[in-house]
Amino acid sequence: MKSAQNSEKLLQSIFSIFSEKIPFNRVLGLRLDFTDINHPTLKFDMRDELIGNFIHGNLHGGVISSALDVIGGLTAFIGALNKMEGKSELEKVEKFSRLGTIDLRIDYLRPGKGNSFVASGSVLRTGNKVAVTRMELHNDNNLLIAVGTGTYLVG
Repeated sequence: MKSAQNSEKLLQSIFSIFSEKIPFNRVLGLRLDFTDINHPTLKFDMRDELIGNFIHGNLHGGVISSALDVIGGLTAFIGALNKMEGKSELEKVEKFSRLGTIDLRIDYLRPGKGNSFVASGSVLRTGNKVAVTRMELHNDNNLLIAVGTGTYLVG
């Protein structure tokens, strides 16, 4: 029980870092929701500053890519964390400090129209050094805007 509580506390600290300590995430207005610890989501609202096509008012592709990269990295870390049962909190924090994107592929399926957006991710594979995730971005009408696959250094 104590291990689960420690892991949850660590995840809350990590989510705080993603939300509050990374300036770019704040600029984009990214908010993490971890109602389900193993399947976090990232939410953000459309704002004029995020428009890429001023004629149509679409979300900028770089915003889409960034949101999917953030949720992909977080998902990869959670996958790595789940494999570290019995490891110390220091070992877990050290693993987080090495987290980085190796490769990111985004498929833009339709224009990014909407008032708000939700990004989610799932782990495809977690190894000792590398994790691969699949990510999706939906708008407030639950339309699939983009999908991505990310490869992350986790060790």
